[in-house]
Amino acid sequence: MADQPDAQALDEVVTFTSDLIRIDTGNRGGGDCRERPAAEYAAALLAEAGTEPVLLERTEGRTNVVARIEGTDPAAGALLLHGHLDVVPAEAADWSVHPFSGEIRDGVVWGRGAVDMKNMDAMILAVVRAWARQGVRPRRDVVIAFTADEEASAEDGSGFLADRHAGLFEGCTEGVGESGAFTFHDGAGRQLYPIAAGERGTAWLKLTARGRAGHGSKVNRDNAVTRLAAALTRIGAHTWPLRLTPTVRAALAELAALYGLEPVDPENPESTEALLHKLGPAAALVEPTVRNSANPTMMRAGYKVNVIPEEAVGYVDGRCLPGTEEEFRATLDRLTGPDVEWEFHHREIALQAPVDSPLFARMRAAVEAFAPEGHVVPYCMSGGTDAKQFSRLGITCYGFAPLKLPEDLDYQALFHGVDERVPIEALHFGVRVLDRFLRTA
Repeated sequence: MADQPDAQALDEVVTFTSDLIRIDTGNRGGGDCRERPAAEYAAALLAEAGTEPVLLERTEGRTNVVARIEGTDPAAGALLLHGHLDVVPAEAADWSVHPFSGEIRDGVVWGRGAVDMKNMDAMILAVVRAWARQGVRPRRDVVIAFTADEEASAEDGSGFLADRHAGLFEGCTEGVGESGAFTFHDGAGRQLYPIAAGERGTAWLKLTARGRAGHGSKVNRDNAVTRLAAALTRIGAHTWPLRLTPTVRAALAELAALYGLEPVDPENPESTEALLHKLGPAAALVEPTVRNSANPTMMRAGYKVNVIPEEAVGYVDGRCLPGTEEEFRATLDRLTGPDVEWEFHHREIALQAPVDSPLFARMRAAVEAFAPEGHVVPYCMSGGTDAKQFSRLGITCYGFAPLKLPEDLDYQALFHGVDERVPIEALHFGVRVLDRFLRTA
C-alpha cells in the first residue's frame, strides 16, 4: 500500500479542476443557479472509486452529493470533508480568458472556481480515487459532501442537508472545508500557512426608514431618504471595539512568537494595535477579526426625482465575533436611532474550534511535511462557509484547503475576483497534503 497519492492523482486533480470550472454553476442568488451537472460529474467519479454517492435536492436542479468511506476503526468519530459546487457569477468581458473555459496555460488552471472552491472539490475526488486504486482505507469514516448554494443562503445546500438529512452525517464529530492551509507570503521571506479555526457570524441587516411623502420642491423635515442616509453614515463611520476571541488570541500569540515580538495584553487594547502595526503584512490574517463590522452595501428609495418617497430601505453587511451578538444589537439600536427600524435580513452564528485539538495538530503536521519552510498559524475567517450549517449537527469545523502558492499570486484577491486561477503545482501540493492529513486524521 503506497503512502502517497500516485501520479495519476496528480494528473486527475488538474483535469477535474478544469472540468468542474467548465460547468457553469454561477449562483446569482434568488435560486438562479443549477448545480446538478457538476453534482452528477462528481457523483460519477465517486462511484467509480467504489463509494455509493447519493444526490439530494430541496429544489430541482440545486443538487448536493453525499458519500461515505468506511474507516478501519468503527469506534472513531467520523470526519466530514465538504466543498461547495456553486460559484459567484463572472463577466466574461472583464477576464483575460473566458471564466468558464477551465483553460490550462503556462502551468495554471484558469476560471471561476479555481480557488473558490472547485480546486478543493477536485482534490477530494483525486485523493478518494487514488485510495481506491491503492487499497487505502482511512482510520475513521470520511463523509464527503459536495454542496449547492453556499454562495447565497445555503438553504438548498448545507442548510438543507443539516435540517433534512442529518442521518447521512451520523457519527461526524469534526469537519474540514474552505478556507485554510494556503501560502501567505509576509513580504519578508516567511511563508505562513493559516488554518481556520473560527468564523465570524453573519448578520446581514435590512434598514427601513419611513417619513412623509411629498413634492421634491417643498421643505420636508420627515424625509425617509435623509433619515436612512444618516443612519447608514453613522453605521459606516462607527469604529467597533476590539474583542479578542480565543482563536484570534492564539493567532496573535503564535505570530508574536514567530516575529520575536511582545505578546498582547488582553486587558490593554493598545497592545493589540501596537502588535498589529509591527506585524506588517501578516496583520492581514487577524486584523479583520479583532472586532465586529457593519458595512452599508445597498439602498433603495423613490421612483421619481421630484417626489419625496414615504419609505427608504438600505442593507448592511454585518459580521459578529462569537459572544458579541448582544453588543452588536445594542450598537445597531443606537446607531439607527428612533426614526429607522432594522431587522436581520440573513443571520448565521459565529464559530470557534479549538486550536489545541489532535485534529489541528494533524493538519499542522501534514502541511509541515510538504512545506517544512512554512509556519502554520491558526486564524479566524472574516466571512462564513458551509461550516455554519454543519455545526448544527454538533460538528466542530475547520478551514483546510491546502495550496502552496507563489509570492506573486494574490490569493485573497482571487476570491470572487477577475482572472481567478490556480497553479498546477499548488493543486499537486494540495493533493499530497490532503492525502497525508486524511490518512492520519
